[in-house]
Amino acid sequence: MKLNYFKSRLFLRYMSSYLLVLLIPLICLTLLIYKNAASNLRSEIEQSHLNQLLQAETIVNSHMKQLGSISSYAAYDERLARYRLNDPYYVLEANEALKHYKATSPIIEDMLLYYRGDNRIFSTEGMNTLEVFSQTFTFRNWSADSIIEDLNDLQYATMRPADQFNRKPGFNQSMLAYLVPITPNSPTPHGTLLYVIRESELTGLIASILGNYQGSSYIVDSEGQILAANSNREEALSSQELQRLATLEPGIHNLSVSGVDHSVVSVKSNQNSWQYVTLMPSAQFFGNVLHIRTFIILLFSAVVVLGGLFALLLARRQYHPILNLFEYANSRFREGEPATGTLSSGNELERIRSTLQEYSDRADLQEPYARNHLLLMLLRHGNVSSLPAKLLHTLDVSFSRNRHFAMLISKRDAAEEAGFALEWQTMQQLLFEVEFPEYGARVYSVELPKPDQIALIVSYNKLVTMDEQRQLHGIVQAAHDHLHDIYQLHPVIGVGGCYDDPDRLNQSFVEACSAYESRLSPGGGTISYFGKLSAAGDEACWMPKNVLMMLDQSLKQGNREVAEQTVREAVEYLQKPGLSVKFVRYMSVDMVNTIVKTALESGVAHVGAKLPNQVAFASLDELYRHCMHLVAHVCDQVEWKEEKEAHTLMDQILAYMDDHYMDHTLSLEEISFKFDISMSYFSRSFKEKMGINFVQYIWKKRMAAVITELTTTNDPLKDIIQRVGYLDTPNFIRRFKKETGHTPGQYRKLFSGNDGESVT
Repeated sequence: MKLNYFKSRLFLRYMSSYLLVLLIPLICLTLLIYKNAASNLRSEIEQSHLNQLLQAETIVNSHMKQLGSISSYAAYDERLARYRLNDPYYVLEANEALKHYKATSPIIEDMLLYYRGDNRIFSTEGMNTLEVFSQTFTFRNWSADSIIEDLNDLQYATMRPADQFNRKPGFNQSMLAYLVPITPNSPTPHGTLLYVIRESELTGLIASILGNYQGSSYIVDSEGQILAANSNREEALSSQELQRLATLEPGIHNLSVSGVDHSVVSVKSNQNSWQYVTLMPSAQFFGNVLHIRTFIILLFSAVVVLGGLFALLLARRQYHPILNLFEYANSRFREGEPATGTLSSGNELERIRSTLQEYSDRADLQEPYARNHLLLMLLRHGNVSSLPAKLLHTLDVSFSRNRHFAMLISKRDAAEEAGFALEWQTMQQLLFEVEFPEYGARVYSVELPKPDQIALIVSYNKLVTMDEQRQLHGIVQAAHDHLHDIYQLHPVIGVGGCYDDPDRLNQSFVEACSAYESRLSPGGGTISYFGKLSAAGDEACWMPKNVLMMLDQSLKQGNREVAEQTVREAVEYLQKPGLSVKFVRYMSVDMVNTIVKTALESGVAHVGAKLPNQVAFASLDELYRHCMHLVAHVCDQVEWKEEKEAHTLMDQILAYMDDHYMDHTLSLEEISFKFDISMSYFSRSFKEKMGINFVQYIWKKRMAAVITELTTTNDPLKDIIQRVGYLDTPNFIRRFKKETGHTPGQYRKLFSGNDGESVT
């Protein structure tokens, strides 16, 4: 048989694998070259930024040193003495002196002199009272009162961050204020020099550092305040990030700022501890290595052409063994289904996979189901000792440790969105078996019918070095932290009692459910221990609350064994010496009321007919017999009701699927969320009831609908396929031919009785 290899999807994939063998080393080498080029470019840019920052730092330091010198000279200048400023004869001479000092430094916009305690302040433009000064000399974020207070109280030279300054109408610029007490370095300064400096004098030094790159440059003081900034884009920094910049070690850093990786270059002044910083997003380094891309494209083109020819020769030589395997799988594919013997597109791969999948499904689906079913039965009925050791070993379940208990875990809120259902299902599978070696514990997860709940079975050995109560709490907290850290869940957890015998796991599970139901804040991630529930009611001698809660929970689950054990414990409590007849009677009624109330809440029928004719009982034996009779009736009814509801629910789901199978969005996740049922539990239950899985059932329904449309209408094939919910028309046609042996067009001509003129 002459084969057209290019019609085989498997052959094309086989040939592609050879191409990948050639391309992967090339990709790795190319990425290495590309990253190396970007890294070299980054190093050059960062070093350039560092050099320019050092230069800016040197210039600013020289300016600040010059301001310090001016302050020293002005402090001892007789022309600026207090008595001269107050003398009209010398005031003009003092004004000329200030103008002279202002002209000495290129960064000074204005210079003011104030003697502490005085009501006047002197500037290059003349003398003003503090009242007039407060009205004409204004900063946006520095009030007039604060200015006067700083002029009188400041002990050390201080640079204020850039602020909007308004000296006269229409004059509104960003300025820095530098205050120097005089005499400098004196413990008792008698005056203050105030220098007003344009922010542009400092930003001009750092404006050109980034060049054409996006980013920001800052001059930050030791307290994390931005003195001056130059930014090519709007970039808001939090106070914490500013403080981080102020404490950076000098040099080049790679930091995350506002969630984005940045290249940060920092220089710190030894003179005043100011930090000079540039921030630039790191992604720009890779975006600028453009010449490497052209080389990569040319290299890829050449390798793909030559490699394609080489891969074709190898693929044809190696494909024949795969073809032989396909023919074998085709003959064994399914009993009663004839082999086509043809090499259709992708058909050989599907047949090989389908043959192997039959065995894989048994291992992947039935074994986990059997294991979960076993653990679920242990939670409901106990009796671990009656199970064959070989079965436990096969299912990889062990109860060799000497202490055992159960936990019930629920999501934060049972009304979670549908999108979370798949993540919750995945979490259950990954959580099947977890070890906590520090506590000597092994944990098994058990999937429950409710989609938002799972149970954990914990077995552990008591540690000599740790109190058992502390060990128990450590295991529970470790499970909680595991769910929180790995799966980002904040679960609600109910914890049952610990027992030496694993046969009592069913009782521990009922206790865990009771603890869960008693939680004070549902959905808040709380942990409730059954052992910590209050053992007494409002009266010190009243029936323990945990006994009644156990009775209520065991009846709701239909767990007759635990319910009867709880009734025995309750009757034993009533037999305690010292209890008055009055309290015994009332507690008896309380216990019966609990049974009746739970029965009514669970929808148990005919419970009234099982009640005694009189409330008071002649003896505790009579009470015991009546309660046991009620417990047996309620548990039998609950179990029967659960089975009936399960069948009814499955019937409802089938009806829903029959009504909506043409909807292309129909899925396991949608149905599980809509009917509030575990996804995997529904999948297994559906296959048990119908004999086929969910996907196969929907396919058969759609196939039947397409066949009906083909044989009764002349509608185009594409419209028919999309109308029944199947969007991939070519794939549907392949599967249709595999099922029927004919294409849809051929099938319409053979069985419709018309000419099939509209088939497309």
